[in-house]
Amino acid sequence: MIFRARTGIPWRDLPRDPFGPWQTAWKRHRRYAADGTWDKVLAQLLAQADAAGEIDWRISVDSTISRAHQHGTNTTRPDQPTGARWNHKNPRTTEPEGHAVGRSRGGLSSKLHAAVDAHGMPIAILLTGGQRNDGAVFTEVIDDIRIPRIGAGRPRTRPNAVIADKAYSNNVIRDYLTSRGIKAVIPQKSNEKASRKNKGSAGGRPPAFDEDLYKSRNVVERHFGLAKQWRGIATRYEKLAITYRATAVLCAVVAWLRK
Repeated sequence: MIFRARTGIPWRDLPRDPFGPWQTAWKRHRRYAADGTWDKVLAQLLAQADAAGEIDWRISVDSTISRAHQHGTNTTRPDQPTGARWNHKNPRTTEPEGHAVGRSRGGLSSKLHAAVDAHGMPIAILLTGGQRNDGAVFTEVIDDIRIPRIGAGRPRTRPNAVIADKAYSNNVIRDYLTSRGIKAVIPQKSNEKASRKNKGSAGGRPPAFDEDLYKSRNVVERHFGLAKQWRGIATRYEKLAITYRATAVLCAVVAWLRK
């Protein structure tokens, strides 16, 4: 499964020696995607890392678009494809409506949303159609952060800070982070600054912004750069959203194992 995701070859071209029949590998990957096996493995690795103090809870959030290959789009889709949440407590066992394929400027595509720690290690992964606005699924990405404890204790779900670019700059997101006691490190858009200044004293003070902490946001870009070295992630060949997202989760599992 790793070999196929790394190289991006069709499942039918998977070498029989030493991997065996391609049908066996595909069915196992499909089964692991549906029952949440890869998410459970990732959750266990995250729990061990958190217990060892290896997770820096200054979280960076962003997304990346992957073009959908024609072999991954020859399925029926409604006009408005949707994404869905997954984690080890809420595995996606049914295929989301539209297969998380949307039409963006570059054509048919899917969008991977990720939350990574300050070291660039993946914490949560969400899949939507490529046309989906980043800010619209921000709360779902943060809600998917759920790291169980080793032994007794409630899972950790609250980062110390969340770092994101201007695409996530709006009052809804800032209010959400404030309500959860999470520090927001999000720069304002130029039109937001202009609107506040035009209102004069009625515009209020600008939101707090830690410029030094924001400089570390590029870790999420580096994460996507490494993930897209896997050709099965850089281009979406999978018809099913659950198997494509499972490939991204498998990549995250390998990243944590290597660490």
